[in-house]
Amino acid sequence: MRVDSTAIAEIDYTPEHGKLFVTFHDGDEYVYVGVPERISQAFLRAPSKGRFFQRIIRDRYPYNRV
Repeated sequence: MRVDSTAIAEIDYTPEHGKLFVTFHDGDEYVYVGVPERISQAFLRAPSKGRFFQRIIRDRYPYNRV
């Protein structure tokens, strides 16, 4: 889903696998695993997606570059 953010272009979530896909405006895409659905929903609702990502997601969940 496209989001309104200066850093993040898209956020997608696969609840059956707990995978959160984050695409940045520079084209980099990462998948974070083991992310609870409530975290992905809060991420989508956050007024600042970049700040939420830095504080709640980055360095807290295993990830891979896609």
